[in-house]
Amino acid sequence: MERPSVGLAVIVRKEGKVLVGRRYGAHGAETWSFPGGHLEWFESLEACGRREVDEETGVMVGAMAYAGLTNDLFAEEQKHYITIFLVADWVSGVPIVREPDKCREWRWAAWNDLPKPLFPPVENFLRQKLDPFSSPVHFLKDFS
Repeated sequence: MERPSVGLAVIVRKEGKVLVGRRYGAHGAETWSFPGGHLEWFESLEACGRREVDEETGVMVGAMAYAGLTNDLFAEEQKHYITIFLVADWVSGVPIVREPDKCREWRWAAWNDLPKPLFPPVENFLRQKLDPFSSPVHFLKDFS
């Protein structure tokens, strides 16, 4: 029986903006998304978020909090994901493209002015009217 995969995205905040990358070489190519990837076997959400942000951007982030989740269907590609969104504040580092086969560029963007087109999970997240700057957050330690 087929089951959805688990994706994870980290909304990295800095000075009122969020970090977004233009996808390349994977499903959703040429759309904009947050750093993230697949949750690995026996990996914690926080470890996955930190690993993905570092692997893709070289940026260090602070404490991570749960921001929401989406149920994402990619009919043409026959893919189904549950995407978990986390939020974290930037601590240090300049975003660089560390995986050029997956991302063309990184940039800081205002939450209300994200570049288009957006990756479908990001669109699904935005439809929920969740705001990583004003919605209450639950730090991951609260789930243990």
